[in-house]
Amino acid sequence: MLSFAYPWLLLLIALPLLLNIRKRRAPSVEAPVLPTGHWLSDLPGVSRSGGRASLLQKLALLLIWVLLVAAIARPQHVGDQVQLPVTGRDLLLAVDISPSMDEQDMVMQGRSINRLQAVKRVLHDFIERRQGDRLGLLLFGTEPYIQAPLTFDLGTVRTLLDEAGIGMAGRATAIGDAIGLAVKRLRNRPQEQRVVILLTDGANTAGEIPPDKASEIAKAAGVRIYTIGIGAESMVQRGLLGSRRVNPSRDLDEGLLTRMAQQTGGQYFRARSLPELELIYESINQLEPIELDGKRYRPVTELFFWPAGLAVLIWLILQLGRALILAKSSSHNQEADRG
Repeated sequence: MLSFAYPWLLLLIALPLLLNIRKRRAPSVEAPVLPTGHWLSDLPGVSRSGGRASLLQKLALLLIWVLLVAAIARPQHVGDQVQLPVTGRDLLLAVDISPSMDEQDMVMQGRSINRLQAVKRVLHDFIERRQGDRLGLLLFGTEPYIQAPLTFDLGTVRTLLDEAGIGMAGRATAIGDAIGLAVKRLRNRPQEQRVVILLTDGANTAGEIPPDKASEIAKAAGVRIYTIGIGAESMVQRGLLGSRRVNPSRDLDEGLLTRMAQQTGGQYFRARSLPELELIYESINQLEPIELDGKRYRPVTELFFWPAGLAVLIWLILQLGRALILAKSSSHNQEADRG
């Protein structure tokens, strides 16, 4: 459906007609009109254009005026009503990218991958299924930082997650600072919408805020924290002296992650493998369901550039025509002078 944002501006279309009527009422003496190039056309008070050309120019100028008025009135195409997805969740993903996440104790399709690769793979599906949620991405190591602010643009969140690299945020693990920054980003959101999913493979080894203190702050701000501890409990390590079985998750502080989740009304999960990690995010999807509201809106497409562009095109054609007429007139005058 075509409409105008400022329809009252269309009244300006009549302005040239009103000025023309006023001009006609005023006493005037019309100059004689001769064809362009006539030997008398250089005399004072003589028009250099034919009557027909003058009329065409006036019509073109009037059309340009109409098009410009239509452009400033902002023509718009208003589409059909569509459902606007609105969720009850603002969900911030906090992902550990310290060097320990490079441990290759996850298996995908028969080959070993590191922990961060496994997280990226699983989070891709998780992000895709949160259509309607506002998602944000927080990366942390020695320092936490917001990689993607809360947004409905899930594609951008996925892209920024893919670009995250091991060690980008330092070599230590500041869990408390990560929670503090997450709470700061979520505290102005509605009470029941504040959710943090924190994934790490270690213990708190850096930062200014102790994790337990950060949990108290999160609880006071009404932020629920779901914590995920990632890493296998057993793997075979090969060396020069042979193979030995080790626990690659020996540094994981499960007690801390459990306390943080319980204190804020969340839940702690343990991911020892890629399938377990997939099940964890499926469980979080069920614990934090997407609640769509019934709001509707009409998409609006701006069309003002079409009349504006057409007006410019007509004006350029007029200028070209005028230049050609002047060139032809100059040629005729030169021939007359030689004759």
